[in-house]
Amino acid sequence: GSIPEEWRTANVVDRVDTFSTVFMGLTIECARCHDHKYDPISQKEYYQLFSYFNNIAEWGVGPNDGNSPPFIEVPKSWPHLSPDEDRLIPPDPVQLRNARKDAGNGLRRPQAGSPSTVMVMSELDQPRETYLLVRGQYNVPDKSELLQPAIPASLDTGAGENPTNRLELAQWLVHPNHPLTARVAVNRLWQQFFGIGLVQSSENFGSQGTPPSHPDLLDYLAVELVENGWDIRAIQKQVLLSSTYQQTSAVASELFQQDPKNRYLMRGPRVRLPGFVLRDQALAVSGLLVDKIGGPSTKPYMPPKIWRAISNNTYSQDKGEQLFRRSLYTYWRRTIPPPTMMNFNAAAREVCIVRTERTNTPLQALTLMNNKVFVESARFLAQRMIKQSQADVQKQIRYGFQLACGRPPSDAETKVLMKAHSQFADQFRRDKPSALQLLSIGETPRDDSIDLSDHAAMTMTASLILNLDETITKE
Repeated sequence: GSIPEEWRTANVVDRVDTFSTVFMGLTIECARCHDHKYDPISQKEYYQLFSYFNNIAEWGVGPNDGNSPPFIEVPKSWPHLSPDEDRLIPPDPVQLRNARKDAGNGLRRPQAGSPSTVMVMSELDQPRETYLLVRGQYNVPDKSELLQPAIPASLDTGAGENPTNRLELAQWLVHPNHPLTARVAVNRLWQQFFGIGLVQSSENFGSQGTPPSHPDLLDYLAVELVENGWDIRAIQKQVLLSSTYQQTSAVASELFQQDPKNRYLMRGPRVRLPGFVLRDQALAVSGLLVDKIGGPSTKPYMPPKIWRAISNNTYSQDKGEQLFRRSLYTYWRRTIPPPTMMNFNAAAREVCIVRTERTNTPLQALTLMNNKVFVESARFLAQRMIKQSQADVQKQIRYGFQLACGRPPSDAETKVLMKAHSQFADQFRRDKPSALQLLSIGETPRDDSIDLSDHAAMTMTASLILNLDETITKE
């Protein structure tokens, strides 16, 4: 079975590693087990840092519902579920168990406006004792020395007293003399805009990481961030309005060969969009995106029965506008992350990841062409295109291209798309059932006022536009 203390220790270790990676760009987890000859952070210093997070009131093992104690108890208003949950189900031996799971999974939810419990993080009244763990094992503490909270000597900012608790540790992080926090923050912002940070290894600012390509620029932006009160928006505006960012991404081949990764900023950034942005972009271009802010997680389309192999519960897909909320709100289960996101190199969220790899695989093309949300987005984009100009197909195509790419298509591009549309139209006029099948994908009904064959042909054309390299790439 699970040993609570083992899991509690693992939770604290995870917090230490996340803290160091996110805020300081350091990989200090190796110091958990033993000292390293050339590592400035010793095992003892690791567990002194560990001590800051070791005083949290928590158990090692919590309930199997995604929440971890402690909780604040608040009044609950749950409906009486047992009669509904035990309602009669057709006695089919094969379907009985799954039907019961479906019923329970859908009903065991608080009703709208019903309060429940809230997870909190509080300090223990009596601090836990922290010792160095021999080989990092939770059950082998070295009790020869009781460790107190302290920052590593190599990171001393000269700000005075050593932080004694998590609040003071947070204040130490944002002290103007701190050598890493501001640099790590602006480097990650730069990475979002350019696809690669000034320090390429954004998760590792240590001796084993890559040196900054423009150290003076990194220092300048870090100082700007601190002196402007850590105003993220101001730094973003400064970067976006710079002539460096506003360069074209198209360059001569000889310049590209000299600097293939654009480390010297010879050109503007050009990177494939992340999976969550691709989904949001398709929904936005089609007019389906619901931009409501806040609220609980949403459960958009997922492959059928994908949870059955791992989970005791079933995936209860949302309905209506919840299907088209921003990907930011997508329900994420770490054992079964959304396949659409994972195909585009999303982090699984099992541990903190500040930089993901960017790959190019056939699965990505298949996702963009066949995934339900992208097909439905193409259908609604086609609907927008047709309604923009009822009789002129060329105007419809140019309008859709403008929506997706932010510019009008060239004559050559228009000619290619017109030819493809003509082929699709001929195909669907001969095969009405296939047209109906295509237009039936997705939960939102199609507009019956549009001719079936015309709608299907324009849907395929819209899908082509949504799959263009220029559409899925920031350039």
